[in-house]
Amino acid sequence: MRLLHTSDWHLGRSFHRVGLLDAQAAFLDRLVAVVRDRDVDAVVVAGDIYDRAVPPLAAVELFDAALHRLADAGVPTVMISGNHDSARRLGVGAGLMEHAGIHLRTDPDGIGVPVLLRDGPHGEVAFYGLPYLEPSLVRERFGTRRASHQAVLTAAMDRVRADLAIRPAGTRSVVLAHAFVAGGEPSDSERDITVGGAAAVPAAVFDGVDYVALGHLHGSQRLTERVRYSGSPLAYSFSEWRHRKTMWLIDLGPAGEIDAERIDCPVPRPLARIRGTLDRLLDDPALGPHEDAWVEATLTDAVRPADPMARLTERFPHTLNLVFEPEGDGDDPAHLSYARRLRGRTDHEIAEDFVTHVRGGAAPDLREKAALQGAFEDVRADLAAREREASREVTR
Repeated sequence: MRLLHTSDWHLGRSFHRVGLLDAQAAFLDRLVAVVRDRDVDAVVVAGDIYDRAVPPLAAVELFDAALHRLADAGVPTVMISGNHDSARRLGVGAGLMEHAGIHLRTDPDGIGVPVLLRDGPHGEVAFYGLPYLEPSLVRERFGTRRASHQAVLTAAMDRVRADLAIRPAGTRSVVLAHAFVAGGEPSDSERDITVGGAAAVPAAVFDGVDYVALGHLHGSQRLTERVRYSGSPLAYSFSEWRHRKTMWLIDLGPAGEIDAERIDCPVPRPLARIRGTLDRLLDDPALGPHEDAWVEATLTDAVRPADPMARLTERFPHTLNLVFEPEGDGDDPAHLSYARRLRGRTDHEIAEDFVTHVRGGAAPDLREKAALQGAFEDVRADLAAREREASREVTR
């Protein structure tokens, strides 16, 4: 069976205030063309279809058109909701869409019920959709003692393996999941799903299935032969400037063998990060290839120059972001920006550092660390409840 694995479309998202709807439409054109030209048997989309819970109308129309085109192609599609999606809103009409071969999995209660697709003489392939699981919201439903990503994903996979165990011998399995799996390389454009620094789960959580189609991280990555991120089809931050944006074309053999190929996505405009004094950036001939790129420029002038953005855009008309980092200040904490001091730190680590600072160097003990983690979990649960209430208000 040939699968096309993609994720993190983020329909409706912009890039530094530049609209990307046309680029997203071009990607979907490419996806449908690959489905038709490469004899794809099933499409799997591992979450974050939309960029926010209440997407703009143009994004909804683009998604609707994509579903119609996939249904017309006669190729089954399995999708899950991600942490950016409103699971209930995305799942509206899922039962009716099943008849058109579009299988939306947004309800955690359905995790152990697979989509079964026939693969000629080789039997059925079971597709299990694990929508994004917010630990504080599903821990009671799954009966886990801890509100952690590893705990709820382990419970979810226990349901998958229990169902797979009663299937005929030789039934192959594919799991779709939206999660931060240890070993994956994040970028700046993913929304943080960390609760007390405990978001990453080991790849071994998914043991026992033939292929795991992951979403959430925006770089295409192979964690193991059977566990992969497709990455986002477009760059959504300058941290992705080195990414090659692709989909995975997976051939799943009769005995579960994996053969994988990366299929390139259209690039609306290349990204470039350039650094130096303003005069150097304006004069250096080596930067010529970046003149048509979306540019993030870091200026290292000791004194901030006059009208830097206006002067930069004369040479680089698509400059979107300007950063100031004067040379010689990099080792002096007093000159570091607040954002740079916090870069790479989790919310929990920042809170512990604050406690240590205000107590004159005395770090929190284990009891205090547990209290901090509990506070973060409570706040996250409250925010999720407010978002659900806001969604209900919008629906009404």
